[in-house]
Amino acid sequence: MLLRRSSLVTLMSLGCLVGCAHVPDGAPRMAVELPNGAPVTRPAVETASVAQVGAAGALGVKAEAPPPLAFVTPEGSEGLAALLEADPHPMREEAGVIAAALEAAALLTGSSQGPGGFWDELLPPPSKQARGIVARAAQLVGARRLDRSVPNDCSGLVRLAYLQAGIDLVAHGFLAGENAVTGIFRRAQAAGAVHRLNPRPGDLAFFKETYDRNRDGKRNDGMTHIAVVEAVAPDGTVTFIHRGGKGVARSRMNLAFPTVHRLNSGALLNDFIRPASKGMRAYLAGELFVAFASPGGL
Repeated sequence: MLLRRSSLVTLMSLGCLVGCAHVPDGAPRMAVELPNGAPVTRPAVETASVAQVGAAGALGVKAEAPPPLAFVTPEGSEGLAALLEADPHPMREEAGVIAAALEAAALLTGSSQGPGGFWDELLPPPSKQARGIVARAAQLVGARRLDRSVPNDCSGLVRLAYLQAGIDLVAHGFLAGENAVTGIFRRAQAAGAVHRLNPRPGDLAFFKETYDRNRDGKRNDGMTHIAVVEAVAPDGTVTFIHRGGKGVARSRMNLAFPTVHRLNSGALLNDFIRPASKGMRAYLAGELFVAFASPGGL
């Protein structure tokens, strides 16, 4: 695949930044040199995290670290429990550096969306299968009730989207006591489709503890929510479509800054997907993220 000269320059700059991804905590700014010599600076994020806001009382409850998960499934409990307990945001500092590099790259080659953009030249376009999944999910945005052939919940939304591509996400059946989200994840895991990096349109996104499924007032409910990735911005912000409490909607998530709702500039990085409740603060999408899964092989 041939790249434009500007894209080659961008790749060289991006490679240098990724290779030097360890940045001191106190570094206030990072600059990327453009071909004409004019630097593009990206101010450090100076915004309160969810934990800080919670501790200050703005959400009504002091934030605290979640207890260790003790989620058990009838089969394969060790692998799934380990994934749920693992930190889904490794190397956050490096992720922030890469996100800044991608923003600079977009200035040279265009946004990630539309022909001729940065991602269009570096990554293959979404497959016909993935485009069909995203198109079907987008058609359902705003709906409060889904087709009667599926449950009127998050699993029903992704099932309808994937059926557009000829994939029945629950054809494998369920294990005793297993919810639909866990069952779909088990299938994706068996197919080798689960990953945590480089989400693409059409991917599934899995979340944990988005509501109190067993109604015991504790965060011990395991996998509880699922969505379809619609798009990924140059800064890494993922737009996903899901069926929430108010119907099918779009939400955003940025795994480089999982505890940040908005930047000082007003840019929204993570939407709240679990509201505050008695004795518990609200949680952002980045905080409750578990993994992605690609449609290929499902």
